[in-house]
Amino acid sequence: MKALVSTVGRRLASLVLLLVVLTTLLFFLLRVTADQALVLAGPEASAEQVAAIRAQYGLDRPLLTQYVSYLGDLLRLDFGTSIISGQPAIAEVRARIWATVALAIAGMMTTIAISIPLGAWLGARPHTGGRRTLAAFVFLLQGTPGFVVALLLVQLFAVQLKWLPFMGYGSFATWILPTLTLASFLAPKLTRVVAANVNSALAEDHIRTARANGAAFTEIYWRHALPNALLGATALIGTQFAFLLSGSVITEMIFGWPGIGTLLIRSIQSADFAVVQAVTIAIAIMVFVVNALTDASFRLLDPRLRRAGS
Repeated sequence: MKALVSTVGRRLASLVLLLVVLTTLLFFLLRVTADQALVLAGPEASAEQVAAIRAQYGLDRPLLTQYVSYLGDLLRLDFGTSIISGQPAIAEVRARIWATVALAIAGMMTTIAISIPLGAWLGARPHTGGRRTLAAFVFLLQGTPGFVVALLLVQLFAVQLKWLPFMGYGSFATWILPTLTLASFLAPKLTRVVAANVNSALAEDHIRTARANGAAFTEIYWRHALPNALLGATALIGTQFAFLLSGSVITEMIFGWPGIGTLLIRSIQSADFAVVQAVTIAIAIMVFVVNALTDASFRLLDPRLRRAGS
């Protein structure tokens, strides 16, 4: 129990430090890269109009004063108001975040459904039959950018065959192409990791000794090799899921997905500082939580780590 409390305490301290550093960097970098008053006023605005906007939004105050006020607002969970919609920035994030999370879950589940059976099959006997050809294809697909796969899928299934919609959000059909795009980017690497882990597990001394003593290959494979291989892939699955939560911006843009990725790009283009800050902090918290859960599950599944932690 003491070890658990200590671990949770360290995690919370790390999260607080991460948020302090991130929010500080966001505050200063956003104000260095663009002048929000000029963006709001427009290119034809007079100096008096720009000055009025600076006074209205408090942009005429010293930068340090703005920063202290900004930190105080964050402590009250007040991320400011969007200059585009006039809505609270946190409301903008809440309205879109679940679309991103749901797409990430769909992409990760599809990746796992493809990669684990395929990797397990490739790793069992990697140098027989058509496994070499399939392994070469997986290697080739790993080096293909996700947006290229997305465009090919759109061209084939939306433009040529007209089976699936190109853009949209809601019906089951609208999920297929973006989900396959994410899976095509992640599945090759996870497949190769599972295959390599299975092959490595089968080559260990105790496995070879068991086989030499007459143990059935299927029993060794299912009871020892595959579980060890999946344990080794757990960290990668967590990392990939964290990536989907933070890095599926291009996929969202291509398919017009109403997630926080498209919201972030739109907000950056319009210098909507409040929304950029809210989206970035939300992504950072989600990625941190996923990484913490991945680490916890890894310790739960691996007895060696539990003993080391205790």
